[in-house]
Amino acid sequence: MTPASFPTELGVLTCLALLAASLWIPYIVGVNSETAAGDTFQRPGDLSQMRPWVHRAYRAHLNLIEQLLPFAILVLLVDRLDGFNALTYWTSIIFFWLRVAHAAGMISGFARMPLRPMIFTAGWVCCLIMGYAVFAARF
Repeated sequence: MTPASFPTELGVLTCLALLAASLWIPYIVGVNSETAAGDTFQRPGDLSQMRPWVHRAYRAHLNLIEQLLPFAILVLLVDRLDGFNALTYWTSIIFFWLRVAHAAGMISGFARMPLRPMIFTAGWVCCLIMGYAVFAARF
């Protein structure tokens, strides 16, 4: 596969995987900057005893993984079925930016109710659209 033929959807999936692989960093920074004494080998620590942003960083990482896995499987299925089109192109780009906004908003605390669930739900809709693309490519 030449760089010119590398589908954008797979590039976005790569960026999402790198985001998921790196999103543990804010949580670890927060945990290690806590002044509360305790068992340093307890993982995860008692989140209720940590600053709110540390707890939100942990949840942001879990939320990304919850949506990344199904989305990744669907993108790989569409790739396998040679079904990439304008819909999958824009869906993958929108999904990526939704996930970035969700993580940044959750960790910072700016994405409060109802914004954060709306972003998560929009990501779910992107998964549904990519699922549709699998069936559209298959039949």
